[in-house]
Amino acid sequence: MHFTSYLQDRQLTVALSGEIDHHCAKEYIQQITYKIDNYLPAVCILDFQDVCFMDSSGIAVVINALRHMSQIGGKLRLQAIGEQPLKVLRAAGIEKIVEIREAVR
Repeated sequence: MHFTSYLQDRQLTVALSGEIDHHCAKEYIQQITYKIDNYLPAVCILDFQDVCFMDSSGIAVVINALRHMSQIGGKLRLQAIGEQPLKVLRAAGIEKIVEIREAVR
């Protein structure tokens, strides 16, 4: 598990990478929660550009980030999602509750 993040104009971008599965999802959740709680962004963007695989644990990462952003009155956006992670998110109906800006590789 590896990710980078940066804050600019109350917009927190978290660039995820590698595989998101049950082995790393808990740590992603903890780190994203920490960033949201400390920076209190108006918008949080989860960038999936470098995510090569995701199972249903990735849905928990997204839902947790959405819950925390809702608690502070902010919005969550997903972007640059590859084909395989996008299939997982669509199967769960995530696009009904979170804005997705696609940039499928």
